[in-house]
Amino acid sequence: MDPTNTRPHLVIVGGGVAGLAAAFFLRDEAVRVTVLEGSPRLGGKLSVSEIAGVAVDEGAEALLVTRPEGTGLIAQAGLGGERVEPGPTSSAIWTLGAMRPLPRRQFMGVPSDLVELAESGVLTGEGVARARQDLVLPPTARDGDVPVAAYVGTRFGAEVVDRLVDPLLGGVYAGRSADLSFDATLPALSAASRRYRSLAEAARSLLPALAGDQGETPAAGTRSGGSVFTTLAGGLGQLPSYLAKASGAEIRTSSMARELSRGSAGLRGWRLTVGSAAAEEQVAADAVILAVPARPAARLLAAVPGAAAAVAALSEISYASMAIVTLAYQRSAFPGAGLAALGWSGYLVPAVDGRAVKAVTFSTVKWPHLAGGTARGGEPLEIVRCSVGRVGDEAVLQCADDDLAALAAAEFAQATGVRGGPVARRVTRWGGALPQYTVGHLDRVARIRAAVASQPGLAVCGAAYDGVGIPACIATARAAVSQVMTFLTGRP
Repeated sequence: MDPTNTRPHLVIVGGGVAGLAAAFFLRDEAVRVTVLEGSPRLGGKLSVSEIAGVAVDEGAEALLVTRPEGTGLIAQAGLGGERVEPGPTSSAIWTLGAMRPLPRRQFMGVPSDLVELAESGVLTGEGVARARQDLVLPPTARDGDVPVAAYVGTRFGAEVVDRLVDPLLGGVYAGRSADLSFDATLPALSAASRRYRSLAEAARSLLPALAGDQGETPAAGTRSGGSVFTTLAGGLGQLPSYLAKASGAEIRTSSMARELSRGSAGLRGWRLTVGSAAAEEQVAADAVILAVPARPAARLLAAVPGAAAAVAALSEISYASMAIVTLAYQRSAFPGAGLAALGWSGYLVPAVDGRAVKAVTFSTVKWPHLAGGTARGGEPLEIVRCSVGRVGDEAVLQCADDDLAALAAAEFAQATGVRGGPVARRVTRWGGALPQYTVGHLDRVARIRAAVASQPGLAVCGAAYDGVGIPACIATARAAVSQVMTFLTGRP
């Protein structure tokens, strides 16, 4: 008899970073683990491939070191020696017809130093005058959750929202601050704003620690003692395969879970229908972790008695699509001594300026370990990543790959003065990639978790809940593992 069959069987639906982290955390538990991934590959939004002979991430390229979950998992997976830090970073905003420095004394675009804000040139004179009113306005009352734009705009005016807050939040969520939840997307600032009359003062109180998950965006700053970001020398896209191997779990790709139901008499607690209707398979499980986006999770829970509240709340979470256009240039195409001579490691573009590209990372500046590639003839390469796609701008993503790459290259040339076209380009599309934490998100998550908690042996994890960054996803995975193991072991 196979001794593994006597152990409880735990099935994880979803092979992204959250699902694989959950499998990894279960490696020393007395359970048999199966990961079901519907697509042909693991990793979700983590993927790496070569462009012009250099391994460059296609999805998320960095994680925060200010949250220990990501760096801790990397260390546990035996990849601590592969960690690399960025070079000196200095970000810009391409707006009002020029490249302008992103104010350093800001918290996700909310300024704390209005003198620095004025000197940056990011706002017009009228916008600066309106922003200064925050220092004298009476407290802004709010009853419950509100849109980021509504609250910040009341304090500083529309220009701060349009040219600072919206670009930074757009880099994280591909969303609009007019829709995003203040409590869910900026929880630390939301809490601080209740302690200070001025929002600038509230932002200032948070800056020394730069606390919280601010996402992976080229405009995030540095902290005392070093950068807030780290990555892996071979790309973060290699992390999923390491987690899968180290977990010891049975990994099944191209295995779409179509239905979830309670097990009937004689079966384990849960039953999953896997595969197409023409060749479906029944998989029995003692416990299940759903590590998939909100809509697939809702579909799987639809047939589970008592899960209606979770299904309704999950169905309210929408997603934004985006694309990453990676371009490689000969260094001589840039004025001066290459990308570094421009003085930035990347820039953001406000939606109000009407550009297709919302953010650009100068990869070979931000990550010096990528700067060793050479073009034909031995000339050094410069690599940039252009992020395209915001909520409401889906039309641009309908362009063919060649057209999208040409559009990104044209806007990049206009911003930087690069001469000639790229020597290589790559378009990576992420359909429905980023959950939108719209107003009421925290209440939705509470309803989801309450309904799921009423189902013995069931848990959820992933980017839909507590943050879209990698550390936040890992934290939800650990919580899901704790929840199902408490059930399986009978611990109080």
